[in-house]
Amino acid sequence: MTQSFFRELMNPRSIAIVGASNNPSKMGTMHALSILKDGFAGKFFAIHPTESKVLGHPAYKSPLDLPETPDLAMFVLPSKHLLPVFEAFGQIGTRYAIVITAGFKEAGADGVRLEEQLKETAKRYGIRFVGPNCMGIVNRDIGLNTSVSPITGRPGPLGLISQSGTYVAQTVDYLQKRGIRLGKAVSLGNEADINIVDVLEYMGEDPGTTAISMYIESIRDVGRFLEVARKITPHKPIVVQYIGGSEAGGRAGLSHTGAMAGKDYLYDGLFRQAGVIRVFSVEGLYGQGWALATQPRIQGNRIAIITNSGGPGSAIADTLDALGCTVPAFSEELQAKIKPLIPPHAPCGNPVDMTFALDMKIMTETIPDLVMNSGEVDGVVMHGAMSTGFMSAVYSHLSDLMPGVTCEEMLKGMIRDVTGSVQIPFKNNMPMTVSAFFDRCDQYTAEYEDNNVPVFDSPEKAARAMAAMVAYQRIQNRAAYELPADLQSTETACRILKEAKKRGQKALDEFSAKQLLGSYGIPVSRERLVHSPAEALDAAVAIGFPVVVKACDPEILHKTEQGLVYLNIRNSDEVLGAYDAIQQSVQRQGRQPVAVLIGEMTAGTREFLAGITWDDQFGHCLAFGVGGIFTEAINDIRYRVVPVSESEAGAMVREIKHPKLLSAFRGMPEVNMGSLSKILSTLSLMPLLHPEIREIDMNPLIVSGAEPVAVDALIVIGT
Repeated sequence: MTQSFFRELMNPRSIAIVGASNNPSKMGTMHALSILKDGFAGKFFAIHPTESKVLGHPAYKSPLDLPETPDLAMFVLPSKHLLPVFEAFGQIGTRYAIVITAGFKEAGADGVRLEEQLKETAKRYGIRFVGPNCMGIVNRDIGLNTSVSPITGRPGPLGLISQSGTYVAQTVDYLQKRGIRLGKAVSLGNEADINIVDVLEYMGEDPGTTAISMYIESIRDVGRFLEVARKITPHKPIVVQYIGGSEAGGRAGLSHTGAMAGKDYLYDGLFRQAGVIRVFSVEGLYGQGWALATQPRIQGNRIAIITNSGGPGSAIADTLDALGCTVPAFSEELQAKIKPLIPPHAPCGNPVDMTFALDMKIMTETIPDLVMNSGEVDGVVMHGAMSTGFMSAVYSHLSDLMPGVTCEEMLKGMIRDVTGSVQIPFKNNMPMTVSAFFDRCDQYTAEYEDNNVPVFDSPEKAARAMAAMVAYQRIQNRAAYELPADLQSTETACRILKEAKKRGQKALDEFSAKQLLGSYGIPVSRERLVHSPAEALDAAVAIGFPVVVKACDPEILHKTEQGLVYLNIRNSDEVLGAYDAIQQSVQRQGRQPVAVLIGEMTAGTREFLAGITWDDQFGHCLAFGVGGIFTEAINDIRYRVVPVSESEAGAMVREIKHPKLLSAFRGMPEVNMGSLSKILSTLSLMPLLHPEIREIDMNPLIVSGAEPVAVDALIVIGT
């Protein structure tokens, strides 16, 4: 595999910084101190216009004065002074840069122009750079920290990519208190040059990074993100927190499909498509990422719960159940082994509840070992392992019984060798998460964290981390990505679109839309287009009662809302009445008489929606969900970036909130998933064959017997 160019930027042998001084209140000085004090063994150069020394190192007035060309240049100076210094580094041959400086496109029109000048200068000299408006990079493998916060201690296996500088620079204390250790971290800022996918590609290749956490506000190159993430997730988990979807996309589509495709829905579909695990808090970003980075890979969804309290055990069980895990009852054989180890009244069937028994060796080592070796579970969630933290909390009550014994002396006497406990998941090659209400003041919490066993401050968080491991196991086990089947454009589709564009239409009428879809093998209801009452009667008789009668005009996009659809028409008089009512209704709206569709009344009570939506950022996306007149109210739709293969479409379909509608249900047969998947895959390819198609809305897609049939269709044409 070709190594990412970003590897060189993350491993400089020499760094020059512009903006550092001897003033500790200056941001540039703080960045420089992190480089100098956190273990970087390479060369350090300071650029300063007046100082002869910066932090004990020789300072140079210009990059042109440096004794050698540094691999990496950092800029922490006012934006108005940046470009000449940046260009000087280009002149001496520096290839990589980090622009901490703010005041670019995030600051308005002048900043936008300045950022464009920065990009042009970098391109001219072949400089690749992170930023501007970022907080730098961290590579603990070489002791490199260019952020403002000190980072010490052992490197860890978790990589962090963030579009927020805070999550790299201000979380050091937060992470250390939770035993979470980053190995690599990158703050991206404005992504004027190096973007989030460049860094993702690098971390996917990096052997020291076993899981990747990403804080995302926007992905500019959706297609490349999908391509890169698809390559990574089969062998390395990616956890993402996306912020910004509540704006609902910032546009309204002409079709139902487009109107509902807010950004959050599209990002959610993209993450599912790429095999990315989505979290909804920064706690989940770090905590679940850390669990995935450190724990052995899980082999199934059967989880054991070992606790010293019933409440937390129940909370863990409920959370696991809600997230697709099972908490199986232990066999009689396993229970017989556990029962002698716990109080007589304590339950041992899973959860194992020791009811506040304080023999921590039994709870943290003996029972987990039995459970993990039973073959009955795939992971363990434990709550309540504690020693010094608890005793410190109760010392004030115990002190009268231990005259002359200080709290420190008492705690010192409680220290135990817990090596066996902290090695349990690794010895048995089975993941374990721990819930504890005591932080690192407790020996168990500290030793678990120091030995890469994730500890959470609530039972639910520990359960969610275990569920994330189960989710990743499903991602690894899903079918390998395959390209969609080849599809060639049809003469019918090309003709219909060409004629519609010539007439200046913004949409196809329903009859033309169904002809186009039918030309690609998508099942559509039988129908005739008529222009008179007599033609309507002939069509109804030929099709056979009952029929549906609809207005058909490219300017009428949503007929049901305007009272222009008549269902279950059973005789000739009703056909004539419906035809006349449609014409009167359009005349009241100031329209000319319209053509009318006479169609078969397709039998079926299960209604779905399938379609294509357009987004300026994502491009064309495939949609599938529960349809009919309550589409917006139910809001059960899934999205994928096109194109989509049949197997991928099948997985998408099963993600809806109401999957039972696809199964045999109340006398109805199971939906033909092969037919449905083929329809969706074909639909996803159509805008690639015909880029002028902006949106497609097949709603409802009725399941007649077991077969899906499009009984209504709208195709929106773009410019």
